[in-house]
Amino acid sequence: MLYIHWDVTPEIIEGWKTPNYYGLLFVTGLILGYYTIRKMFRKEGVSDEKLDKLVLYVVIATIVGARLGHVFFYDWPYYRQHPGEILKVWEGGLASHGGAMALVIALILYNKFVLQKSYLWIFDRISAPIAIAGTFIRLGNLMNSEIVGRPTDVPWAFEFVNYINETTGQFDPTPRHPAQLYEAIMYFFIFIILLFLFWKKDSWKRPGLTFGVFLILLFGGRFIVEFYKMGQTAYDESLTINTGQQLSIPFVVAGIIILIWSFKNKPKTEVQ
Repeated sequence: MLYIHWDVTPEIIEGWKTPNYYGLLFVTGLILGYYTIRKMFRKEGVSDEKLDKLVLYVVIATIVGARLGHVFFYDWPYYRQHPGEILKVWEGGLASHGGAMALVIALILYNKFVLQKSYLWIFDRISAPIAIAGTFIRLGNLMNSEIVGRPTDVPWAFEFVNYINETTGQFDPTPRHPAQLYEAIMYFFIFIILLFLFWKKDSWKRPGLTFGVFLILLFGGRFIVEFYKMGQTAYDESLTINTGQQLSIPFVVAGIIILIWSFKNKPKTEVQ
């Protein structure tokens, strides 16, 4: 009787698929990320012109990479039969691992052609903005009643009235872990931790420290949350470690290596 009855619909205007809460929250996350990194850039004398170009690189890479990640990592058999559905980003279906991979490539290109600083310089400063953007994207997933958790009897379980069970094809209000909310809360605390490290502990003096912590916390946390989530495909349900967890491991390992490297090198004494 303590379960949360979640009957929220994703539509802002009844009967209209767009605009929807997912899109609104997605854009909100990007805007907050923009203002976060703008403060960092201005502190270190980087022009707003270069920041505007960064936004272009990040937005395109995040959307395209996350969408293609979902298509190829999680549901390629379906999209191979329905290629026109790939473009319907507004209906949901974004994979954070795909977005992360595309974002790394985009930042490397941005740094080479626009910023021209060390690669870890930009990765350190993009980490907190990504965390806050991820917070709002997961809240968007909650509004869509997607990426739900496994059935549970904990008092804070959500009854997702609008969730359609992929196995049965029917609406399934079984009480479940609100996995989207778990991730949103986790990303928000990561955002706070990274800002604390950057502004209060001068983590910018050690290139790679902020980025290494970001990779370890975000993808390590993601690995844990996956135990409470329904697999995004039927195939995932047959795996001991699902696709999301398998894709998280390399990022965690990379974070550990970067963090060790950061502490082995002499810290910077001034803004680069």
